[in-house]
Order: sequence, then C-alpha cells, then structure tokens
Amino acid sequence: MKLIFVDIDGTLTEAGSNVPPQSALDAIKATQAKGNKVFLCTGRNLAMLSPLLKYGFDGVVASGGGYVTIGDEVIYDHPMTKEQTKLALDVLKRNGVFRTIEAKDATYGDESLGDFLKGTSEGNSEIERWRKALSEDLGIMPMHEYDGRPIYKVVIMCQEESQLTEARALLEKDFNFAIQDVAAHNCLNGDLVNRAFDKGKGIERVAEKLGVDMKDTYGFGDSMNDLEMIQTVGVSVTMANGSDKLKAISTYVADDVKNDGLAKAFKHLGLI
Repeated sequence: MKLIFVDIDGTLTEAGSNVPPQSALDAIKATQAKGNKVFLCTGRNLAMLSPLLKYGFDGVVASGGGYVTIGDEVIYDHPMTKEQTKLALDVLKRNGVFRTIEAKDATYGDESLGDFLKGTSEGNSEIERWRKALSEDLGIMPMHEYDGRPIYKVVIMCQEESQLTEARALLEKDFNFAIQDVAAHNCLNGDLVNRAFDKGKGIERVAEKLGVDMKDTYGFGDSMNDLEMIQTVGVSVTMANGSDKLKAISTYVADDVKNDGLAKAFKHLGLI
C-alpha cells in the first residue's frame, strides 16, 4: 500500500479553487482502487478544506500538520496555547503585519486585508487563495469577532521583512516562519507554524499509525509551506507552477496544475 499526500492550492486545484480537474479526481479514484490511500495535506483548516471532502479522500493532514485524521479518526490535534496566540497577535499588530488566524472551524482576518491584497501581483498560490477567499466571501470573519477559540496557524502578510524582526525574536523559538519564495509585488507572505508539527510530521504520524514504511509515501506540493512534506516523503513531487527551491530537491517535477499535472504524475510514478 502506498500513501499519497496532496496539497490543495496550486497542486490539486488552481489556487483558491475547491474544484479539482476531472483528470485529478479520476487518478485519485484509480490509485485508491489499487489499494492506495490518498490524503489532503494542506495549510487550510478543516473548514476551508471541507468542500473537497466529498471527493472521497482517506483523511487529512490539515492546518499545516496541526490536525490529522485517518478516515473519521482524529489522530493528532494540537492548537496553539492561549498565551502563544495572544503574543503572536499582539507583536504582529504592533508591527503593522496583516494577520489571518485559523481555528479548526473558523478563520478570522484583519479588516483591511482585502485592500492590501488589491495591490499585490499574481503568481503566488497562497496570495491567490486569500484573494479569492476574500472576493467570494468564503467565511473569513473580521478579526474583531474572534471569540478566543483555539488557533492552529497564523498567516502573515506585510510589505517589508523588517516588520517581522520583533516577531521573530519573540516567536521563532516556538514557530517556524514559513515564508513563500514565489514573490508577490509589494507583499511578503507566509505562515507561522508551531514547531510541534508540520506537514512532514503529520505524514509520519499517518504512516506510523497505518504501519506503512516511509519509502512508500508520496507527497505532491507547490509552495514553501510544502517544504517539510517534500523533505519527508519517500517520493516527492513539485508542480511546474511551483517553487524553484522545491523543484530542486524533489524526486520529480510534474506538469502545471492547469495541464493535468497531478494525473500525469500519478501515471509517470506508476500509481495508476
């Protein structure tokens, strides 16, 4: 049995979309029919990935590895502490960094984020995801409505690296600053991910639970928040539309997500 882990934005779907190409869905069904299991492996929280669950995935590595399921069983659940959340929100706000925070079932963003994103360029899959989420009103609530529920991840956007200096000094011991290397004009963006987990650790937890050797794991991604996945799996794949840094360390570079890249890669790797 092979375990296959697939990022969403820029890999399974075009950034910000909840509809995979039919070729990808057919490939997923075909590999499952051979006895393999396919998991979503994403920075999205459970609420934001839920529209994709109807396609029959075998589980999720969600919130960048902070929430992991196999079927209906939750095998890992690790939100930030209240103290970590407060410190992160305070220091980022103090330095003018735009913040989006993700609970398991809700997402909150700074009210002026939409205006900020209007001035950024295209080509960065994470920026495109947030731009589309905001334009289509996909349930991102204003930050002032945050009610204290547990938070798993903080998405950050700012204009200058210097805006993160104080945050790095206070938070980097506990959080990895996963900054995207596909630049967007006038915008630096990335995730604050708890060092207790990442996509790679999530994959290891699934493989251990199912008794599958890591050499039989496959990871498909496109951006720097997929780095630990690409470094961990037995066979790593980066999409042609993705990060050059990831391509350089991947087993295989797949075609563009818009050109049936996932299905072609499944076939090339003998998964179907």
